[in-house]
Amino acid sequence: MNTEKRINKQKELIETIGRQSEQEGMQPVAGRIMALLMVMDKEQFTFDEIVEELNISKSSASTALKILQLKDMVEYETHPGDRKRYFHIKVQEPFYLFERVKNSMIEKNKMMKSIIKLKADPESKNVLFFKDLIRITDLFLENYEKMKENFFKNQ
Repeated sequence: MNTEKRINKQKELIETIGRQSEQEGMQPVAGRIMALLMVMDKEQFTFDEIVEELNISKSSASTALKILQLKDMVEYETHPGDRKRYFHIKVQEPFYLFERVKNSMIEKNKMMKSIIKLKADPESKNVLFFKDLIRITDLFLENYEKMKENFFKNQ
């Protein structure tokens, strides 16, 4: 695949990832910025390059970058003698995102158990649904550490 065709495919993928991120609740511009930083060969972009590449306003880029930094997904660096900030994906320990998911699951598990305790009918449709979710969550949590061990063992 020639360079121009590859770059066009990358830009299509950026839009696809942006739409998917939006469906998952992320601000549309933030999703597109994340996709830009993930997909393109160039892994660091200045603020102005992001605005230009994605054809977005400076205010929406600024807001989205702040959100991504607060979510610990993007960071920037500066270079000596250069006042520009170079944004890139924040590379983290491989299980960082899964730890966040795990912690969220633990909290949701507690919440569902509290809901079940407060229900008058312990066999209601919602209670049975929550019990299934709790069992699935417990299964995930029981196997999570084993999966993590296997990952590091097989590196």
